[in-house]
Amino acid sequence: MSLSAVLFLFLAHLGVGIVCTLLFVAREAGVKFFRFNAGLAAILIAVALAFRYQGFGDADNDLSRLALNALVVSEAGLAVYWATVGRMLARVRPLLVAVIVASGLTAIVLQALGVSMGWSLPARVLTVASFLSSAALLGGACTAMILGHWYLVIPSMQVSHLQAIVRIHIGSMVVRVAVVAAAVFVAIATWEPGTGPSFRYYITSVSGIFFWQRVLFGLAGPALLSYLTWETAKIRSTQSATGILYVDFFTVVVGEVLAKYILLATRVAV
Repeated sequence: MSLSAVLFLFLAHLGVGIVCTLLFVAREAGVKFFRFNAGLAAILIAVALAFRYQGFGDADNDLSRLALNALVVSEAGLAVYWATVGRMLARVRPLLVAVIVASGLTAIVLQALGVSMGWSLPARVLTVASFLSSAALLGGACTAMILGHWYLVIPSMQVSHLQAIVRIHIGSMVVRVAVVAAAVFVAIATWEPGTGPSFRYYITSVSGIFFWQRVLFGLAGPALLSYLTWETAKIRSTQSATGILYVDFFTVVVGEVLAKYILLATRVAV
């Protein structure tokens, strides 16, 4: 386990999450909004690829290499999209977006399967669910924050667009909490003596401070802040909602970085 592995997973999930979340943003946000977010996602994935995560332990396998290849395809598609958005043919754009999203999601699934090679079936399934829900939460928080800021660029934009993306963010938050709860339950319930320290022991030891920080900053914090954002957006106070979303995104980032660290340290997809 290394810092490069943590950063690779975090940056890749954030980049792919942003791309997927853009599918739910109305065209009224404008070409510059989509170009900015596509460029941001491309930079994040490019930095992730620079770390070239090779797997966890002996998981430097075909799945890990295929995940890298899929991420490269998504990055290449993003570069083309960024350079041509607003200028490409209407028939070509949906196909390009489909390739970017499909390859990005494929990369995340293959990452999860590569990292969890040799683990039990429930652990592998939960790792896939954890990676996908992590990307959804990161992407939703980041896109909502940027969209809230975009009301300074396009003041006439309907507030319903912000409300819609906040609803998606809240939905991804609920799914993320459910996946983490399931992962913790399975890790504790399936532990057998002689297989090393139990996850119950980990979370009640000094090392467990990382887990509780993950719960506090990455789950409880965003849950409260996303609700406050929703209530603020309902009264059409976009500037206040954006301010809350900045803090919300920061807590999500802290939580998901810790989640990657705990996964690679304990083999539990929290």
